[in-house]
Amino acid sequence: MDEPRADSYSPLSDTAQKSPVFADLAQIFEPIRGDLDAVEQEFVRHIQSRVALIPEMGRYIQTSGGKRVRPAVLLMASRLCGYRGDRAVLYASVVEFIHTATLVHDDIIDGADLRRGRLAVHSRWGNDITVLLGDYLYIKSMAMALTQDSLEIIRLLCDITLRMIEGELYQLTKTGDVDISEEEHFEIIRRKTAFLFGGCAEIGGMLGGVTPERAAALREYGFSLGITFQLVDDLLDYTADAAALGKPIGGDLREGKVTLPIILLLRGGGEEADGLIRSIVNDRSVTPEQWRELLRLLAEHRATDLAYERAVEYAERAKSCLSVFPPSRERDALLALPDYVLARDR
Repeated sequence: MDEPRADSYSPLSDTAQKSPVFADLAQIFEPIRGDLDAVEQEFVRHIQSRVALIPEMGRYIQTSGGKRVRPAVLLMASRLCGYRGDRAVLYASVVEFIHTATLVHDDIIDGADLRRGRLAVHSRWGNDITVLLGDYLYIKSMAMALTQDSLEIIRLLCDITLRMIEGELYQLTKTGDVDISEEEHFEIIRRKTAFLFGGCAEIGGMLGGVTPERAAALREYGFSLGITFQLVDDLLDYTADAAALGKPIGGDLREGKVTLPIILLLRGGGEEADGLIRSIVNDRSVTPEQWRELLRLLAEHRATDLAYERAVEYAERAKSCLSVFPPSRERDALLALPDYVLARDR
């Protein structure tokens, strides 16, 4: 299978280049640095098992360079709402376990050999073992949540997990469907990504005992941030450098995943774009020449520009949700996070 090479130009036009990073992730997470370190320690503690392979695989995943954005949103939201107890760290750890379980399963489904620049778990240990590890992480996450007596939060976590699995199943039914609609694509994004982000922020509000208005605002903040995150992630498949991205570029289309930039190109690119895209999806491969042509069409028809503008809209929507909270260090951090997501290159 031919691997496309990163081109020397970005399909984003000069007028739609990504906004500068006003703060790096370490600065944004500074108010919760101690709590995030505690989440890392909880991960190590709960991945322990008499079966030595489980902690070995857990350490491999933990050191893979994940950004921990989801647990950070939960921790920051809980502090924003005045909560300072230990349960925030526990639930942030639960969220990280759920997210990790989905990643190891998704990589098997997608046949992705690399994640963040090194072998995916299933590439190193095999599909059979990795499926069971994902199952272990799911069950472990719920066992951790059940150590607390908040059935409301446990119900929310179960609902989010079910929606994520439904999202993966729905995406599989749409794999290879070049005629997928924009609404169908956004339904996949909502289920696979946005609900977990929304739940993280909502749990922070639940721990802080906020008013229904503020709880809804936090849920919408996380939900919109999650959509922003996924839209940018989809864009990176067409705009990022392969080395920075940590995986081969063009992977989505070669796997038959038609995301927003391609949906927008199909809408305005005519027969030339339609034929090229259908050829790549049908063959499940893309030559360097096809890749250069695809990038040219994406730029010519402003498809990546328009997709990025949609991400900006959701980022602004996320930030507007925080207006119901008074100024604080935590609110400033949550306000900075959508801008960071918009500017990420990996």
